[in-house]
Amino acid sequence: MTTDPNKNLGPLKLIFNYNNVFYSFFYDDQSGCVHRSREYALNYVYSGEMILDNGNEKIHVRKGECVFIPRDHHITMYKKTYQDERYCGIFLMFTRKFLREMYGKLALNKLKPRTGKLPGGVIKLPKTVELDSLFASMTPYFNPNVKPKDNFMELKLQEGLMALLAIDERFVPTMFDFNEPWKIDILGFMEENFMYDLSMEEIAHYTGRSLATFKRDFKKISNLTPEKWLIKKRLEKAYELMKTKEKKVVEVYAEVGFRNPSHFSTAFKKEFGIAPTAVVG
Repeated sequence: MTTDPNKNLGPLKLIFNYNNVFYSFFYDDQSGCVHRSREYALNYVYSGEMILDNGNEKIHVRKGECVFIPRDHHITMYKKTYQDERYCGIFLMFTRKFLREMYGKLALNKLKPRTGKLPGGVIKLPKTVELDSLFASMTPYFNPNVKPKDNFMELKLQEGLMALLAIDERFVPTMFDFNEPWKIDILGFMEENFMYDLSMEEIAHYTGRSLATFKRDFKKISNLTPEKWLIKKRLEKAYELMKTKEKKVVEVYAEVGFRNPSHFSTAFKKEFGIAPTAVVG
């Protein structure tokens, strides 16, 4: 037995996130938002209507239709009622971490696509058996009382990716960047290694880039310079360690990558407005 998401729900906006699979309900026809997905995504409309406006054209996505949204694409999304049905949709987000894992798991590095990348912008996808089967199996989870396991949603993300690859082989070089497969994801590497005392040249080298290319690529993913990003990340980690683990300043500053306690204390006070000793009491 499945639950009809258009019944017995009040005038609310609800969004549930199950391991990067989002279920959304919009009951206000004025609900428009500027959306920038930092990751590649699929958006399926179960009921109602979604209008995507990129400034040049408006794409109408209705019941049973699905669109591919590229990474870092600016659009305005309007989610509305249509034919007396409220908007309900499923949004699958393919993170960099997930794509890296799938790149190896599916042995995509061994493929040699004969075509280039897809053109930029939102793509309305054709109806296929694979997409229909995928979303039909996911509709029971519109019921907020029925919560799927994370590993189940991981399988649904894999199924969604495979459905895309079956539609057009150009999704492979588009999503996995075959032109530069040796490049390691910058944020993934820095998130894992920010506490190590690495120079910018070393970080660039470990991510498969020259220093100039590394800085240029970093501008695409952050408003901060790499140096300021590292300092901010290290200070946030230090604050967490002192607050939750009750570690002392002398224990923390070197652990998070600072070379001396005075530099750490100055940077910490500038970031949080208090001395680090005030956190540990």
